[in-house]
Amino acid sequence: MMYDVIIVGAGPSGIFTALELVRQKSNKKILIIEEGRSIDKRRCPKEKTKVCVSCKPYCHITTGFSGAGAFSDGKLSLSYEVGGDLPNLIGSHKAQEYINYTDKIYLEFGADTKIEGIENNEEIKEIRRNAIQAGLKLVDCPIRHLGTEKAQEIYLKIQNYLLDAGVNIKFDTVVTDLVIEDGIAKGVKLVDASTKTEEETIYAPTVIVATGRKGADWLKDMCTAHEISHRSGTVDIGVRVEIRNEIMEKVNTVLYESKLIGYPQPFNDKVRTFCQNPGGFVSQENYDNNLAIVNGHSYKEKKSDNTNLAILSSHNFAEPFDQSIEYGKQVAQLVNMLGNGRILVQRYGDILDGKRTWQHELDQTNVKYTLPDAVAGDLTSAIPYRPMLNILNFIQAMNTVVPGFAGRETLLYGPEIKFYSNKININDKFESNIKGLYCLGDSSGWTRGLMMASVMGVLMGKVLCEEK
Repeated sequence: MMYDVIIVGAGPSGIFTALELVRQKSNKKILIIEEGRSIDKRRCPKEKTKVCVSCKPYCHITTGFSGAGAFSDGKLSLSYEVGGDLPNLIGSHKAQEYINYTDKIYLEFGADTKIEGIENNEEIKEIRRNAIQAGLKLVDCPIRHLGTEKAQEIYLKIQNYLLDAGVNIKFDTVVTDLVIEDGIAKGVKLVDASTKTEEETIYAPTVIVATGRKGADWLKDMCTAHEISHRSGTVDIGVRVEIRNEIMEKVNTVLYESKLIGYPQPFNDKVRTFCQNPGGFVSQENYDNNLAIVNGHSYKEKKSDNTNLAILSSHNFAEPFDQSIEYGKQVAQLVNMLGNGRILVQRYGDILDGKRTWQHELDQTNVKYTLPDAVAGDLTSAIPYRPMLNILNFIQAMNTVVPGFAGRETLLYGPEIKFYSNKININDKFESNIKGLYCLGDSSGWTRGLMMASVMGVLMGKVLCEEK
């Protein structure tokens, strides 16, 4: 079978590549290959079972049309300063221009018109003063909050729009290999996701890899097998903090999401907050080999008494080590081992006391944990010293910005690991050293999050439209 464009992965970058091609009335024959299901058929059994049942052959939270974005908190960061390194590749001005362009597309498909955190009032100035006093930087970033349930509605509309426009989407299909001959991309090999049989080869002169964080490990294997130029990327190791809304009330009201960055002593590594969910719920995502990773959701209507957010410590490795993804996996596996395959949760005060948290202690706290099958235990027995110390020192600094943040009952869940791909060496048109092979989104190592991955897809679509 022959196509003009093959897109591997139906996450935001892949979706918006196809979407821009359709919107620009391109006549290219497009195929999107997605391991998971269409968005209307994605269901997490945990809504009923209250415990993770380790769905096979993949987790419906991380896999399927729109990727993990469909079940995330659905926040669009509207500043080029947030979302990865794409501005370094294309320029800050162009990145902001296309954030604005892509944001309008989301609005066309039903995104909320309200933007959070755009006022520059005395409350924000006070938060910034406190952040500076604590040695932290407050990043100004307007947020458009879709909400988990609304995000699913929006991506369903986009999915149906693409299908109606003639874009072919093969669901429940795994790409096993890239077809590359003499340094030129020719197509892909694929199998049914459930049976893993009857391998088929499909050809196209343009192959776009947009597999997201879920496919970062697969892309690394492809880089090794086909000599795709890349370099070691960053791995973020962290925890998800859960705290009462009363403690976070001012920041939630004024900013909705506070994006704070610090470089705590003694290592001066970059540590940041990420994915803040006022009134949200802590959640679990499963990756390959039953790797359980913690995350957070925030709905438009359904609310809890708590706010959750990630604190992530960034780590870059120098030669001879170049297996940052595997390093992150090993950390996650150790935490999972202590939790018997489930997410581990510990009170901040117990960490300071040098003890584990017990279930009866967890049940007595003011912060009622929103992940019902989390296991009380000891994160410090699994997370390495350097990132753990970074996180603890960052929490202390946060207490200056948000009094009570470092309360003894503050809950820390783990592991929260961001598996960014090894960074693919690409040009400003996103083409790798393999002619006709393009790499986009979080799997490329150049973006982090919904908006910037979507922007990269839009730009990819425009590049292809310009081709004769």
